[in-house]
Amino acid sequence: MSLTPIQIGYIGMGALIFLIFIRMPIGMAMLLVGAGGFAAINGVEPAVALLQNVPYETFIQYSYCVVPLFILMGNFAFKSGLSSDLYWAVRKMMGSLRGGLAMATVGACGAFAAICGSSVATAITMGVVALPEMKKYKYSDALATGAIAAGGTLGILIPPSTIMVIYGIITQQSIGALFMAGFIPGILQMLLYIATIGLLVRRTPSLGPAGEPCSMMEKARALSKVWGVVLLFVLVIGGLYAGIFSPNEAAGIGAMAAMLLGFIYTKMPKRQFVAACMDAAVKSTGIGFLIMVGAMMFGYFLAVSRVPFVMADSIAALNAPALIVIIGILLILIALGCFMDSMAIVLLTVPIFFPLVQQMNIDPIWFGILVVRVTEMGLITPPVGLNLFVIKGVANVPMSAVFRGAVPFIAADFIHLTLLICFPQITLFLPSLLM
Repeated sequence: MSLTPIQIGYIGMGALIFLIFIRMPIGMAMLLVGAGGFAAINGVEPAVALLQNVPYETFIQYSYCVVPLFILMGNFAFKSGLSSDLYWAVRKMMGSLRGGLAMATVGACGAFAAICGSSVATAITMGVVALPEMKKYKYSDALATGAIAAGGTLGILIPPSTIMVIYGIITQQSIGALFMAGFIPGILQMLLYIATIGLLVRRTPSLGPAGEPCSMMEKARALSKVWGVVLLFVLVIGGLYAGIFSPNEAAGIGAMAAMLLGFIYTKMPKRQFVAACMDAAVKSTGIGFLIMVGAMMFGYFLAVSRVPFVMADSIAALNAPALIVIIGILLILIALGCFMDSMAIVLLTVPIFFPLVQQMNIDPIWFGILVVRVTEMGLITPPVGLNLFVIKGVANVPMSAVFRGAVPFIAADFIHLTLLICFPQITLFLPSLLM
């Protein structure tokens, strides 16, 4: 008995989950299942033709060059030492408070996110700079690592954000509007993390002892060193919102400006320049584009199987309120975030759920920020939370301490997500000013 396309589609989804659980790289898993499933439905020759065309059609798109350029800008900012100056400025302002170094780390993560766009890069950067300081003042391993891992997630909510760019390209939404929509939620998230730290050290002061107080002169001197970060932010985000640059141009100019700041302001060594280019081109972009190609192949397979349309029709037939549908989608994404990379989640699920979102007249910008928000949560959610493993490598502390430190921040994440769902204007207020 031959299988129907729908049945093949569900088998393919099960096969993908199995391959992910046996630790096959997500890009390769989606590519293999997508090509095999497409061949099972349409034949081997059409599948081979698709394999020939999809990589070329993916990489040739001009719109995708914004991703490696924003990654390159963040790498230059890190290698040139701008991130260290940023941390020390915030540390001088808040370090004398109980738990102040952890609060300063979250604040510096939020500021660095405004010129980086990558959560993992933000977490690594601040981990290298902040962990020695927190160890010096005998902060608990759990609070120190939890604050850095959680603060790092700000990298994909506060613009520029590579995940927002991917979502905007897939759904054909304005990247500028998505960037604008991420500001208030990102700042709110940062404040909730700082409040979480405050509550933790209020209950258990030994978790984060106070640091040494700083004079106003020391604070002013530290703040004077962050002009490079401010310049980058104003140049990239200001130029984008003013309509001077397109997103691609803003990313290119930002990468060039970060490189020049590295050479002129901090005298970035040649080996650091080469390392920044290699990290951006080979590690981040290479892996990311493999995931994109795999997701494209898997998306073609799902399209010919008609699984997304059947699922959307089934959910729509329930006549459930839009809010219930949104909550259901977000719970699925949170569950996937426990096992999958954030870019893979967006590339895999948005083509499935977005037709339903359109059908129910749900605002696509609001939905996009919710998607980005829950994929952020996956970065600090066991068992796979990527930021947790990154910080474990940087901090050299037991994995149990890193997991334990993330728990209070995951609770703050759920509070934040609830606020974004209940009050959409938190997200939509700034984009409404563009209209």
